[in-house]
Amino acid sequence: MMREDTMAQPETTPAAPRTQLAGRRFQVRDHYEVGREKVREFARAVQNHHGAHLYEPDARKLGHEGLIAPPTFAAVLGMASTRALLESVLTDYDLTQVLQTDQVFELRRPILAGDRIQSELLIDSVRQFGDNDFIHVDFVLRNQRGEIAQIGSSTIVARRGAEVDANLVDAVDSIFMHVRPSDLDEHSPLLELPAADTELSDPAPEPTLVHTLPDFDKLTAGSALPAGSVQLTRGDLANYAGVSGDPNPIHFSDRAAELVGLPTVVAHGMLTMGLAADYLTSWLGDPTAITKFSVRFSGFVPVAADVATTVDFTGKIKSLNPETRTGTIMLSGISDGRKLFGRALAEVRFA
Repeated sequence: MMREDTMAQPETTPAAPRTQLAGRRFQVRDHYEVGREKVREFARAVQNHHGAHLYEPDARKLGHEGLIAPPTFAAVLGMASTRALLESVLTDYDLTQVLQTDQVFELRRPILAGDRIQSELLIDSVRQFGDNDFIHVDFVLRNQRGEIAQIGSSTIVARRGAEVDANLVDAVDSIFMHVRPSDLDEHSPLLELPAADTELSDPAPEPTLVHTLPDFDKLTAGSALPAGSVQLTRGDLANYAGVSGDPNPIHFSDRAAELVGLPTVVAHGMLTMGLAADYLTSWLGDPTAITKFSVRFSGFVPVAADVATTVDFTGKIKSLNPETRTGTIMLSGISDGRKLFGRALAEVRFA
């Protein structure tokens, strides 16, 4: 059961060699075809309202023929890849005791409707802290032309050999979306690759034009972005779970949330990251102006059964580079008085 939680990432030491995981590389056997309606439904699920995610004429205004996937769309591919790893490679871990702490997206090229994306994964490191293993996984997404669309990473925390409450096991069996366990054979979604060559062969592309709203010459470091807020309901959580492929019952079952120590059902961390991406895009005016987006999760958004929850976002310009007309933006999210991100940074380009 994957969840994003308040666990801070501590100083750690390399995991014992018995894990034999670090350095292993995999390719998802089948490509992912980015559907036009999938882009639209994901945009609605993360409340990304820019017209380029929904209408071709708006995408063409930004120089692209197909709908532009939202900045965190790769979470759909990442969820499937992470589940494949847990089911076929990281099998020593209890799936009910897995948390996500960090997510990084580096957006080199927009992912467009009609693209065919091939995913590669690298288990970069496994580090131990007490009973927990911090597993850092890098990914590369290539389009049908072999160009890198995105690179990035995710850090998950998994407990090895932990005893699990029998009530939790029963609840998961009754609620969790069942999937067939897979081994690394001809039926596995993953193909193991040689570990020798991990270099990225595709250089970063020449920057395309962006159509941002803020006047770069009038921006100053330290200035605040306008505040924004969104609301989340249980329906939003159920919708995101289906669209993203995240079956974790803590996002829709009060019983599952109670058994893992949560006060109520909570929103997906990747959903809150997607909401933050829209907050930033609304200020920028162009989703393709975001070149890197990284978040360290530090809190959760509780969502009651009968009352919508408000999430408030703020931002500040951390730095600006006049030579490249780029900047770094610090983002903050708060819900029910709880800070959602230990760190949230975006690197952006301006017109």
